[in-house]
Amino acid sequence: MMTMQKDEVAELLTIAKGAALIAGGYLLNADQSVRNVSSNIGRDIKIEADITSESIILNYLKERSGFSILSEESGLIERNSNRFTWIVDPLDGSLNYSRGIPLCCVSIGLWEENKPVLGVVYDFYGAGLYTGIPGTGAWLNENKIEASTVAKKENAVLCTGFPVNTDFSAERLMTFIQKVQNYKKIRLLGSAALSIAYVASGRADAYMENDIMVWDVAGSLAVAGGSGCRFTLADGIKPNSFHVTVSNGHFTVV
Repeated sequence: MMTMQKDEVAELLTIAKGAALIAGGYLLNADQSVRNVSSNIGRDIKIEADITSESIILNYLKERSGFSILSEESGLIERNSNRFTWIVDPLDGSLNYSRGIPLCCVSIGLWEENKPVLGVVYDFYGAGLYTGIPGTGAWLNENKIEASTVAKKENAVLCTGFPVNTDFSAERLMTFIQKVQNYKKIRLLGSAALSIAYVASGRADAYMENDIMVWDVAGSLAVAGGSGCRFTLADGIKPNSFHVTVSNGHFTVV
């Protein structure tokens, strides 16, 4: 793999922050009309705000770098450089956003193949800008953050969820229960990116979801990697989906 210089990574992180802040500002101040559901297929919804936020981010990134972009709404946009790819979720937690539940965010990650290089998660309702560079550090509003030191599952808070690809058969749900029943508390926030950011900042201790789409976790995994967390990725059932675990580094999630 190509190695970027620290100043290059820092400059690209600044670009990602700029895109996230502008898109988050739009989402925070948008009127109710863009929150209405425009597509409702199975367990997945789309709203106008997803499209507009994505357009803001894509235009910002295209003007400032030549990297390819993989985004939830537009798919893969191939450009001059394919080694590095921006991975964008313009609004993670669309259903929460549409219903006025303040647990949603903008997520932008830069990956080199299957490895996160940097990431930004902007919790625009909570005014929390999470940033991270694996192996270097992670920050919340420029203040350094670290994962928790909880060492046992029976004392740990696990964030998880049921993404759109979830198999809700009785057998799969029983398997899920067996995996989570040893934790002290379980939290389902409705936003994978925000859940992992919470683990990165010590608000929670672990995260697990199967068949989650890569744009849901790309930015936050970089933040987690910068705060001392450990994470695993295994291919999911659909293209661009993964089985993902994140821990504070003191125990194994499953």
